Amino acid sequence: MTMSRVTAACGMTLAMCATLFLLATGCAKKAEQPKGRPPALVVTAPVTQRDVPLQIKAIGTMEASESVTIRTQISGELTRVAFREGQDVQKGALLFQLDPRTYLASIRKADATLARDRVIMNNARKDYERYSQLVKDGIVTQEQAEGYRTRAESAAADVAADQASLDSAREQLAYCTLRAPISGRLGVLAVDRGNVVKTNDTALVTINKLTPIRSTFTIPEKNLAEIKKQMAAGKVIVETEVPGIAGVKEKGVLSFIDNTVDPATGTIRLKAVFDNLQKQLWPGQFVNLSITLAMRNNAVVVPSQAVQTGQKGQFVFVVKADATAELRPVVASSVEQGTTVIETGLQPGEQVVIDGQMRVVPGGKVEIKKPDKPANAKAPVQSAPARQPASGK
Repeated sequence: MTMSRVTAACGMTLAMCATLFLLATGCAKKAEQPKGRPPALVVTAPVTQRDVPLQIKAIGTMEASESVTIRTQISGELTRVAFREGQDVQKGALLFQLDPRTYLASIRKADATLARDRVIMNNARKDYERYSQLVKDGIVTQEQAEGYRTRAESAAADVAADQASLDSAREQLAYCTLRAPISGRLGVLAVDRGNVVKTNDTALVTINKLTPIRSTFTIPEKNLAEIKKQMAAGKVIVETEVPGIAGVKEKGVLSFIDNTVDPATGTIRLKAVFDNLQKQLWPGQFVNLSITLAMRNNAVVVPSQAVQTGQKGQFVFVVKADATAELRPVVASSVEQGTTVIETGLQPGEQVVIDGQMRVVPGGKVEIKKPDKPANAKAPVQSAPARQPASGK
């Protein structure tokens, strides 16, 4: 009996060990099984259709339509400045006055010399007339009369030279007064009253005409034919916007196309004119320019952040009905205010991934989430409960 009990006990022990081994092996195999890849969290947007303008965009520099630097044509002391810096002036307005005393003296001297030589000329002419008559009477010879004719002609030449000197002196006096040659906005005054200025040596002030104003910019050579076609059909409208300043927008007209394409950059220079009645545009300012060539109706568009670029070109991730992502090659064209026009590859109504592309695997599952709220969004402030009055006890 003792051996049979021992044998039974050993059998039960072996059975229990085998059961524990099988359970442990099963748990180990279950623990080794890999988990499935979780769906990628993405933000999507629909593919839509709308009218899109076909535009040429460029960066331009504003220039004054006319710009004149005021310099003196004579030397002298600056005795008067008749304006304030930054002032608007009209054509013909007084700007500067130089000391005129030296030039007044030159006029008086030239006038006196002219008067003296006129007397000499008149006397020489009278002598020649008298001797001409004496030649006819046979009293003097022809040679003597010719001498008086020469003197009269020389005196006339002296009078002409004196008149030129007088005119030059008057012109010099006129240069003592400097007036605005154009209407426009005055710049910085370079020389104060009391300084001595030299002929054409120092720029006193610059006048820029701001209304109208011009913008100079360049476009790629490939757009030249279309621009010329538009100009032949009528006025080409150019819209400008100052980056970083809301509300500063102007519409102008394309006014000039350069006669040479720059071979180094493959671009051509253009100019546009803007009325600038509010004087919002300023010379030297950088602006964003756009020329609308045509309107494309019912174009297929997606948010620009949906379009990615890979080794084989541009593509988007399309979310299919079974919540899987499909890598779809596309052909994109123009970009307008954060929207890209898709030529081929997409249909209206499809959903494309606009955020989270780095986590998406072609054919893998995706989970659509809502876009993040703006960082400045604040939670509603809850009012504190009213404080209970203290008990009178």
